[in-house]
Amino acid sequence: MAHLTKLTDTYTLNNGVEIPIVGFGTWQTPDGDVARESVAAAIKAGYRHIDTAAAYGNEESVGAGIRESGVARSDLFVTTKLWNGDHGYDATHKAIDASLTKLGLDYVDLYLIHWPNPVAFRDSWEATNAETWRAMEEILKAGKARAIGVSNFRAKHLDALAKTATVIPAVNQIFLNPSDLQPEVVAYNKAHGILSEAYSPLGTGKIFDVPALAKIAARYHKTVAQVVLRWSLQHDFLPLPKSVHADRIAENAQLFDFELSFHDMEQIDALHGVAGLALDPDLAAF
Repeated sequence: MAHLTKLTDTYTLNNGVEIPIVGFGTWQTPDGDVARESVAAAIKAGYRHIDTAAAYGNEESVGAGIRESGVARSDLFVTTKLWNGDHGYDATHKAIDASLTKLGLDYVDLYLIHWPNPVAFRDSWEATNAETWRAMEEILKAGKARAIGVSNFRAKHLDALAKTATVIPAVNQIFLNPSDLQPEVVAYNKAHGILSEAYSPLGTGKIFDVPALAKIAARYHKTVAQVVLRWSLQHDFLPLPKSVHADRIAENAQLFDFELSFHDMEQIDALHGVAGLALDPDLAAF
């Protein structure tokens, strides 16, 4: 287990880049004041890792929130992602430039392929991913990203990528919470030195209705969110909690003054299916 003492502690990616162990997610955070203010609030609460994506439609506001925070760019870790219609060599190069312009940044710390098998490329996903990744490697070399990785990839997609890749993905960001531990994907990531990042670490809110978690949280005098995020860290995952409420944003960062027992970890591991499962990327309708 990583040294878990504070929000700014880091995991070291397979290329030596350090990434803060908790990120602030912005999926479903509306563009405009809400995104700008929540990012600024997260940085104020101590987060140094901000996660967005072209598909979220809020990169401009996320960038504004970063600037508003007054924290030096070099002290922040920013992730964005390549959307499904932009796969392919030329389109990927254009997409990173568009994202950087919207964010108002010279580089991102992490650039991810958002989905492995979009509808538009379903008949040629493997060849298209190879070309996309070739562009990603050039983006890395050019310094537009400090690390590159993937999201929602399963073992078969990673195996296919490995046939032509010269850089191993640093990260695989997947739907990961007590409802779906995705053991096969996590084991694959671990075996290949790929960090498992957990999006929807709170199961898009459904996790709050699980009585077993409420009981555990009460015993530790913690919220369900804090218990589940701590669980994620004790599994060596990197959770990306999302909130637009300043008090909740701050609360989700209070994870370092308690430790879940082995028994409680096991109990939480057994909650499979209580808050939905990961979408199969080969069947996703987008």
